[in-house]
Amino acid sequence: MTEHVAPRVVVVGAVNVDMVVRAPRLPGPGETVVGPGVERFGGGKGANAAVAAARAGAEVRYVGAVGADDVGSGAVAELRAEGIDVGAVAVLEGVPTGVALIVVDEAGENQIAVGGGANAAVDPEAVRSAVAGAAGWAGCVLVSTEIPEEAVAAAVESAAAQGIPCVVNSAPVLPVLGRLLRHGPVLTPNATEIRDLAALLPAGDGPATEADRAAALARRTNAEVVVTLGGDGVLVVDPGGGTEHVPAHPVAEVRDTTGAGDTFNGVLAAGLAAGDPVVRAVRRAAVAAALSVAESGARSGMPGGARIEAELAASARRRD
Repeated sequence: MTEHVAPRVVVVGAVNVDMVVRAPRLPGPGETVVGPGVERFGGGKGANAAVAAARAGAEVRYVGAVGADDVGSGAVAELRAEGIDVGAVAVLEGVPTGVALIVVDEAGENQIAVGGGANAAVDPEAVRSAVAGAAGWAGCVLVSTEIPEEAVAAAVESAAAQGIPCVVNSAPVLPVLGRLLRHGPVLTPNATEIRDLAALLPAGDGPATEADRAAALARRTNAEVVVTLGGDGVLVVDPGGGTEHVPAHPVAEVRDTTGAGDTFNGVLAAGLAAGDPVVRAVRRAAVAAALSVAESGARSGMPGGARIEAELAASARRRD
């Protein structure tokens, strides 16, 4: 019998602690809203995606930085408890661990402000070394852009040099991504980020619709562009201009959308690392993201691989 080998993913990105207030509505400019209390969760787009990938069945190595404080040690312990290799997480003296301040309304929508802390000091050479060291091991590198531009560049360039498929979660869109498109990453923007990414293309190559913007980017990267559209599903555009729309998976309850995109990216990277075609990996990731919004906090609702597969099978039966 052939031994099953788990897909292997290197995740490069931010580690935060999320402080969450549930409120009747999101505040407007200058407005104060009051919720019943404060909840604390592990966060950071990269760290969240790493947890999602691990729960989906991948072996995960994490590359990032935290402060030499209790918040940081707790954040690293949470990742380790998920089975994630945290050997490449730097612990930095004199800077705090990153913190995200999040307000969630009664419909599950959120507003987020992030204090980068140690994430702003992620070392590009440490990133380059960690990704290069994963050659022959990793099936995918996932990069989150809440870290310095040159650290993002180090991850994408090193993945390309080692021939490792790379996914870039471009939230936020950084100017450096313009020079990194030639390395062929799979981009996973939302409707706002696809506009900002298209603005990095040469003048006259920035069309107005999501599909056209995605096609222009795919021609530049020679890789699929995966546009997440919330309740409208996911649009996958290949370099030849082919498109496929993956419908949103039904959501029974929306309690908190924080981390849904991170869940999507982590499960997508796990699927690509396993050798899945992009559209199959996207379908699996979309199911995981839909399941994740039923619980408070970015990670609380992230599903395991068995639940994702059960939901995929149930969805196929409903279509039949």
